Amino acid sequence: MKRTRRNHGATFKAQVALAAVKGDKTLAELAEQFRVHPTQITEWKQQLLARAADVFGGTKHVGGHAGSQDSPRKDRTAGAGE
Repeated sequence: MKRTRRNHGATFKAQVALAAVKGDKTLAELAEQFRVHPTQITEWKQQLLARAADVFGGTKHVGGHAGSQDSPRKDRTAGAGE
């Protein structure tokens, strides 16, 4: 019987990664608790640590987001009163 592929949501991944960062349990214990492979936990933990500074505005992505703070207000209102 073929096992179906599971797609984990962002909330679940964050929960697992935070548990791994805490370090209260081993990877094997976390893998058993959350029913995911230890390698997957390590990957999510690395992603969390790499992007944690983004939460506080520490790094900016090259592409940026629409409506982000990268575009100054004067650029959006240029020519409005002309």
